[in-house]
Amino acid sequence: MSSEAPPNTTAQWVGTRANSATELSVELPRPQLRQQDLLKIYAWYRVTIGLILLGLFASGISKGSVGTLYPTLYLDTAITYVILNIAWLLFLYPSGFLTTPLRIGSILCCDILAFLLLIQASGGLHSGVGYLLLTTCAVGSLLLDRRMSAFLAAITSIAIIGQQLFGVLTGSADTQDIVSAGSLGILLFTCVTALQYLSSHIRLANQKAEQERRQAAHLQRLTQQIVAHMDTGVLVLDESDTPELANRAAQQLLGIHPSTGYTLRTDFHQALTHLRSQAGSSSGLLPGPGRSELRAHLSNLSDAGRTSTLVFLEDNRKLTQHAQQLKLASLGRLTGSIAHEIRNPLGAISHAAELLAESKSLRDEDRQLTEIIGRHSQRVNQIVENVMQLSRRQPAEPQLLDLRNWSSLFLEDYRAGAAKEIEITLTLPAQPVYARFDPNQMAQVLTNLCNNAVRHSQLATGKAEAEIAVHYIEQRTCARLEVLDRGKGISDENGEQIFEPFFTTESSGAGLGLYIARELCEANRANLYYCRSQDRRSCFRVEFASPGQIF
Repeated sequence: MSSEAPPNTTAQWVGTRANSATELSVELPRPQLRQQDLLKIYAWYRVTIGLILLGLFASGISKGSVGTLYPTLYLDTAITYVILNIAWLLFLYPSGFLTTPLRIGSILCCDILAFLLLIQASGGLHSGVGYLLLTTCAVGSLLLDRRMSAFLAAITSIAIIGQQLFGVLTGSADTQDIVSAGSLGILLFTCVTALQYLSSHIRLANQKAEQERRQAAHLQRLTQQIVAHMDTGVLVLDESDTPELANRAAQQLLGIHPSTGYTLRTDFHQALTHLRSQAGSSSGLLPGPGRSELRAHLSNLSDAGRTSTLVFLEDNRKLTQHAQQLKLASLGRLTGSIAHEIRNPLGAISHAAELLAESKSLRDEDRQLTEIIGRHSQRVNQIVENVMQLSRRQPAEPQLLDLRNWSSLFLEDYRAGAAKEIEITLTLPAQPVYARFDPNQMAQVLTNLCNNAVRHSQLATGKAEAEIAVHYIEQRTCARLEVLDRGKGISDENGEQIFEPFFTTESSGAGLGLYIARELCEANRANLYYCRSQDRRSCFRVEFASPGQIF
């Protein structure tokens, strides 16, 4: 009686801001200034420098400094440099392609060639254009490896010195310009060496930062998965007790859902406030949906003057299940010891009463006494059998059941085994409803509840009738099963006592049926309680744990 397709119980660790659910994520730092970003900055720099050099010449502000020797060469070189830089900038941004060292080297060589032509057109290094080569070589030391950047600085230094030697030979320069060219070459090598040293350390720091970022991201995803799949509910409340974060288990335990908003119930909020007011207490019981109880552990979180409360929630039925296992172990030892002490003399009493009843000289009033002895002997024997059955019960083996199909099959078996004609109505939803429960123990619980419902309906109306109703509670993402009858019901003062062992409102009952049914429900993380239905009928309700919870 199990279903093959489990419900969709994908666990999520969600945050809530203004009644909206968002996935919890933390933005982790990334390495600064990647190669592509530096290229874009350098592309803007090239366009800006080209426009400045062209503007200085065209406006006449720097008359006598730039373009003094070959004005036409200066103007053509500046215009071409600006056009190429703008074209490269427009191509670089939309494409977003990563350049190779060869392409970077080609771009830097074009810059060096352009500056050399501008220096030549300006009559030498006294124009100041030559110092722009420092920026070009510095960028090369950041974007290229050690050998390529050193090679670029060497080529630039040789080109500058050669250019000044050519100027001395042609008479356009003097020997002082050669000294300036050598000084500029030394400055280029010094700049490149220093930046290479810094660049290597920056690369190592970026690599370490990237490794740490990936490790932190991995730990973050791992933590999210652990918290999301925890059977313990995790709830974070702000200063006004509004939920900020709630994992899947907390949503199920509190009966809240993202579509309906994360608003705490009034009784839960009051119990939480009372728990906080107790000095030295950080744990206690809080009311859950329906008749369930939640065990809560509180912890305060303080960050930059902002105080939050971390609440760990557990279904108290899980703790009750462990206590029940210890209780059953003790009960098993007890029943094993009293079985021989009670059943042997009980059997002797019953047998003696049967022999006495066979006596022909026994009067009718004495024969009635032997019948009373026999009935009560059977009742005591049934009590011992029930207690021994409870103590010998195997641990629950929950399975995923589709309550629609399972209830239909159970009702067929129940009707086939009934001693008289009974009428049981089955109310089922349109969609499958799943719950985790041991099918054998579930049959035992429902048989007990149906027998109880049929008996009380017949006493009240003369008809052996009952109703089984299956529902799905969307807020708690769990199933509910109800057994309703037409009986007089249970008084308020006996509402909880009916589940105590040996308590009964009938003279012939042993008082263990409902007690065993509740024990079986608690062993399967379900909650059994008595209530009144909307039409005021007597109702025994079983609220199952969410099928996604781990047993």
